[in-house]
Amino acid sequence: MNMNGDELREVFSKTDIEERIDGLSQEINRDYMGRELVVIGILKGAFIFLADIVRRLSMDVAVDFVRLSSYGSNMESSGKITFSKDIEIDIASKDVLLIEDIIDTGYTIKYLMDVLRLKSPASIKVCCLIDKVERRKVEVQAHYVGFKVDRGFLVGYGLDYNERYRHLPAIYHLNPPYSPSAYSPSDR
Repeated sequence: MNMNGDELREVFSKTDIEERIDGLSQEINRDYMGRELVVIGILKGAFIFLADIVRRLSMDVAVDFVRLSSYGSNMESSGKITFSKDIEIDIASKDVLLIEDIIDTGYTIKYLMDVLRLKSPASIKVCCLIDKVERRKVEVQAHYVGFKVDRGFLVGYGLDYNERYRHLPAIYHLNPPYSPSAYSPSDR
C-alpha cells in the first residue's frame, strides 16, 4: 500500500491485533481480579491500544495518562527523556499497569517506572503492543506483550510517523522516501 508517497507493508492485520488484545485482556483480568488497578497510558501512541484493552477488562479501573518522549525529531531514541504530562491520580498502595505502544531501547519506560516508584504504588507492570527486545539499551521487562518485532519502523493503530498513520486499523512497516526535513516521529 502507498500513502502520501510512503510505502506501507502490513505486518499485523486488524484481526491479528484484535485477537492478541483479547488474549492480553484475559491475562490482565486473571492477574488483577479483585485488586485496585490504575491503568496509565503513555501518550500519544498508546491511546488506541489502551482504549481497546480497558474495554475488555471485567473490573473497574482508574485510567490516567503521561506524556514523555525520547525521540525528538529523530528515528532513533536519543536517550534523553522529555516529560510533559504527569499523572493526576494518587497511585500510592495501588497496582499500576503501564500501557505503551512500543518498547524499543527501554529508556522511556525505565525512566517512567523509576519516577512512578517514587509515588509508592503496590506494584508496577508494563503492557506493550510492540516489543523490540533486541534493541534494548537498558534492562526493562514487559509483562504483557502484544507482538515481538525484530526491526522496522512501524505505523498504524496509534503508532505514528510525523503525526501520520495513527488512524490505520492495522500495523504497517513504513518505508518513507528519505527526507529528514519532511518527517520527524513525534513521540516513540
